[in-house]
Amino acid sequence: MFSDKDIQYFAQKGIEESQVLTQVERFKNGFPFANLAAAATIGNGIIKFDQLQVSSLINFYNQAIADLEVLKFVPASGAASRMFKDLFEYRSSFDGVADIDNNIDKLEFKAAKLFFEKINQFAFYQSLCDVLKADGFDLNNLLVEKKRGLVLDYFLLEKGLNYAKLPKALLLFHAYEDGNRLAMEEHLVEGAHYVNNNRGEVQMHFTVSSEHRKMFDAAMNAKTPKYAEQFGVSYEISFSEQKPATDTIAVDMDNNPFRDTDGRLLFRPGGHGALIENLNDLSADIVFVKNIDNVVPDRLRKPTYDYKKVIGAHLLTLQNKAFDYLEMLDKASFSEEDMLDIIAFTQHDLMIDLGDEFDRFNAMEKLDYLFVKLNRPMRVCGMVKNEGEPGGGPFWVNVKGEKSLQIVEASQIDLSSNSQKLILDEATHFNPVDLVCSLRNYKEDDFDLLQYIDDDTGFISHKSKDGRKLKAIELPGLWNGAMADWTTVFVEVPIETFNPVKTVNDLLRPQHQ
Repeated sequence: MFSDKDIQYFAQKGIEESQVLTQVERFKNGFPFANLAAAATIGNGIIKFDQLQVSSLINFYNQAIADLEVLKFVPASGAASRMFKDLFEYRSSFDGVADIDNNIDKLEFKAAKLFFEKINQFAFYQSLCDVLKADGFDLNNLLVEKKRGLVLDYFLLEKGLNYAKLPKALLLFHAYEDGNRLAMEEHLVEGAHYVNNNRGEVQMHFTVSSEHRKMFDAAMNAKTPKYAEQFGVSYEISFSEQKPATDTIAVDMDNNPFRDTDGRLLFRPGGHGALIENLNDLSADIVFVKNIDNVVPDRLRKPTYDYKKVIGAHLLTLQNKAFDYLEMLDKASFSEEDMLDIIAFTQHDLMIDLGDEFDRFNAMEKLDYLFVKLNRPMRVCGMVKNEGEPGGGPFWVNVKGEKSLQIVEASQIDLSSNSQKLILDEATHFNPVDLVCSLRNYKEDDFDLLQYIDDDTGFISHKSKDGRKLKAIELPGLWNGAMADWTTVFVEVPIETFNPVKTVNDLLRPQHQ
């Protein structure tokens, strides 16, 4: 199937031939659907803290992180081009090079119409005016003259702001009197409020693409001094790129390896699931994970700050207790009463289903089983009430004969099954990608996170290249399949903490104004 030249290409990317062959088989056989057992709900897999508990957890967190290494991990490598899909479709409607357009009132262009009607409300408005002015144009005059195509060219393309080619992190999101902020800046501000370890150190890690690395470096060098002075902190910023070894092979519609016109095999990035490798290379006591586009202006931040501390405190509480029990199990220095406490903690606090077999184990088997279950990476995930947003959610899932809490994407669910669809319909909460992770074991050694991935939780997507259809593999997602064998706890967080920007017009929502 592969030539010597192909195998050399694999080696350059750090990929074994056996991995590629396994991926080709995946295309042929597909990925199995998740086997949902029940929706995770309040009282059945999701914790809801009352206000007194929230206050107590916040106070505990503020004290507990004094001597800890705390890190914020922000996936930020994706290009923003999908934010502007509606604008590109509108721009392509122009006849030839003519800019005067009378189609703006068509229903299919309502998003573009809203963009132009509210253009002065975007944080990037003045920057767009400035780049147009530099070439002798006035934005308001262009809109009166219906030269919207020219405006879009200066907004999206390299001649102007080049927003279509930038990552979301480097787009202006919010307006302030002292200067408008990039999405990346909003994360710097957030970090100073809940990643600050009371010594004034704020560690943050951004995953970036190689083509944007220099831009990130320049932006960070320009912006961090302002916030370091404003908040009295020192920032330790690091970057990483998705590893070539996590790329996956593409195939044609007959599941044969896809080759370019020059005969070279086509590999594609393996999706955000590949970032488990980046996370695995980092070391900290706890790590917060949050998407680049889920930020709000300062006036709306308090719920975010509070509940980051809530989930962080709950993680530390669970971790400390798990470590104590692991020490007991490791040294076999525990009483029968201790064993009952460990079992209760595992079932009720960590929400690990021990299964029917556990009661039939002998004493040594129980000890070994509990030790393995407690000695794993741990995460506490914030969940918001489902108000119709697309995406994954919290479920009890049958995995290898056991029931465990998992974040499941819609693409993993067999919607042709009435029983599975019924469980999906019973779901009450949504995954906003708001989690805090413990990456070290009770001996303070880092876990090898690659040992806790469920390889059966990827999926196949359909793409095209040069007008030819192809299929691609998305690796098990960072917060679902890549963390499938972690200890997982779900906590309800307020809907106010979830304000993603998926399209440019989302920036017009009140939460971003």
